[in-house]
Amino acid sequence: MTSAIASPFDSLPDSPNIIPWDRVDVSWTNRLETTISDNSSPNYLITPPDLETLCQIVELANHNQWSMVPCGNGSKLNWGGLISQANLVISTQKLNRIIDHAVSDLTVTVEAGTKLTDLQAILQPHKQFLPIDPAYPESATIGGIMATGDTGNWRQRYGGIRDLVLGMSLVRWDGKIAKAGGKVVKNVAGYDLMKLFTGSYGTLGIITEITLRLYPIPEASGTLVMTGTENALKIAAQTLIKSGLQPTAADILSASVVKTLDLGEGMGLIVRFQSIPESIKEQSTQIKVIAEELGLKTTFYQNEIELNLWHKLQSLIRVSNTNITINCKIGVKSNQVVNLLAKLDELTKNQGWGMINLSSGVGHIKLDLEPNLGILKQLRSLSQECGGFLTILEAKKTIKKQFEPWGYQGNALAMMQKIKTQFDPHNLLSLGRFL
Repeated sequence: MTSAIASPFDSLPDSPNIIPWDRVDVSWTNRLETTISDNSSPNYLITPPDLETLCQIVELANHNQWSMVPCGNGSKLNWGGLISQANLVISTQKLNRIIDHAVSDLTVTVEAGTKLTDLQAILQPHKQFLPIDPAYPESATIGGIMATGDTGNWRQRYGGIRDLVLGMSLVRWDGKIAKAGGKVVKNVAGYDLMKLFTGSYGTLGIITEITLRLYPIPEASGTLVMTGTENALKIAAQTLIKSGLQPTAADILSASVVKTLDLGEGMGLIVRFQSIPESIKEQSTQIKVIAEELGLKTTFYQNEIELNLWHKLQSLIRVSNTNITINCKIGVKSNQVVNLLAKLDELTKNQGWGMINLSSGVGHIKLDLEPNLGILKQLRSLSQECGGFLTILEAKKTIKKQFEPWGYQGNALAMMQKIKTQFDPHNLLSLGRFL
């Protein structure tokens, strides 16, 4: 245990929002025990009720050189590298107001602690939505989604979360507020903090407010699943990429996923169209013609059955359900996706599940087998040979100590360190969590 730090927090407003760590809910302690590199614990969980209080806390922490771990609801607090020190865990969950919804401009400005489910419910009567599908969607906050760069299957049509952020505000290391971007789609060119902070894992500052681009809710939706041999799927995938079809989601599924969800035999290609019914019918017909020529089995899903299918995929691949689960984010060149997922099935003997976006080559794999560093090393080596990466998001602490979660070997580390020093000169934010 770390030694207790002196507590001058009584002078701050809403002191019940400053909770000694030995009194916090067990859900927080469970997440942190797989995140802190040693056996120490934070001193406080702080949930500021407003921006002013947050600024005061950060300023005080900087003055006393207390390390900070920013988060939303903490659902992804155990993602990434092991945190080497954490005096304060600062949650933005109470900063959850909708600041502005410009319905006609298709933009919304929210505080970082706003839950995605709450935002979608507010947007729905206006027939608008935010096209992201992150892990743990029931608890994920907008700030946490941005900080972890967690987008999901709608990446095919709408891009990643970084493509949807138009502006943001943040609290710097010294407690001061900084802003970037704006509330319109076109902004003056400058230092793109929005992209810099996307996927920064709380290491550069605390995101407090975000302006996002919205889209109209599609009138209808339909999903087509193709299953069959690796070679046939490779051809189908490349044909789809080169075609004029416009799916909102398109992912390659490992054979283990296809088998577990009883979707067919072999590997799979899942394609989702969301538009007017006539367009969905026409585009699905074109896909079926391609599939039939290649000998692929096709199944079409709509309505509640379709929603259940995507929910099952999310639960199978992106949610930890045992204490031996290893969740990874992976990226490879799009023409190597089938090869890598085939190797995943071979190495794990169908105890690993994978789904990778067709165009970007970014996706997730989950391993439900006793920790095997040899398999992890082979998968990372393969992903790097395919022009990509493999990052461990969730795993036992022993795994992350033996196998560096990020595995980055590029030439940008020096630049990253300079940026980190500029934004966090005393190295107090999320120590060790990122690169």
